[in-house]
Amino acid sequence: MAIEPGEPQFADRTLVISGGSRGIGLAIALGAAQRGANVVLLAKTAEPHPKLPGTVHTAVAEVEAAGGRGLAVVGDVRKEEDVQRAVDAAVERFGGIDVVVNNASAISTERTEDLSAKKFDLMMDINVRGTFLLTKAALPHLQKSGNAQVLTISPPLNMNPHWLGAHPSYTLSKYGMTLLSLGWANEYGAAQDGTGIGFSCLWPQTYIATSAVTNLSAGDELVQRSRSADIMADAAVAILSRLAAEVNGECFIDADVLTASGVTDLSRYGGGDDPMWDIFLDKS
Repeated sequence: MAIEPGEPQFADRTLVISGGSRGIGLAIALGAAQRGANVVLLAKTAEPHPKLPGTVHTAVAEVEAAGGRGLAVVGDVRKEEDVQRAVDAAVERFGGIDVVVNNASAISTERTEDLSAKKFDLMMDINVRGTFLLTKAALPHLQKSGNAQVLTISPPLNMNPHWLGAHPSYTLSKYGMTLLSLGWANEYGAAQDGTGIGFSCLWPQTYIATSAVTNLSAGDELVQRSRSADIMADAAVAILSRLAAEVNGECFIDADVLTASGVTDLSRYGGGDDPMWDIFLDKS
């Protein structure tokens, strides 16, 4: 999304993003950096992965090239000490925290009989525990910030039996992220007087062309029907540019955020004429 004159800028605002080495997390980091944000990335990828592009260090280099200030923290969102180290580093370098983006996530969609306990634990630890740990550690600093927000990359709660039965364990982990956000929206949520924090969720309407999609068995075909991560970045920037009280307790879909903001042509994000609808969303 092009930056328009007078558009809210993120100068002097600090974002902490989990899992921002690539994909949606990196796209959101770059979207904020283009508007002058400080961006702290917490990720495990200190060294290049043989099958995945980028590291937390190359991601920070991209953030700075885009116009922001960046800080790489190599760590595991599942580990309390690593999360606290990232929060402390953000406060030491930039003086506070204004936004948390809970982006780190693990996915495994095997049938229950085929899903290992190790994969189950991994999804719960990264998706639910990681979201809890990062938000909790940042809370004291968010409470000192004007218009603080926590944006969690998780879906709206859809109790359609199809989605409940498709991959119950993964669904549990992602809905757990959403339930935490909705709970915090009531526990610490922003009020009209400007106090409190805005908690919201964001989910893509369609598949997003990330490495996770590319590495699927039908990856090449799916990528052709997937939108770029830029659509999530632009939607996130639009949400984070609003008052915390306006977004508190909401579960947003990226395309809906942009059309409500006046974007009429989503073809710029790719996906072709028939993009693949994302999971947890009923196309009708």
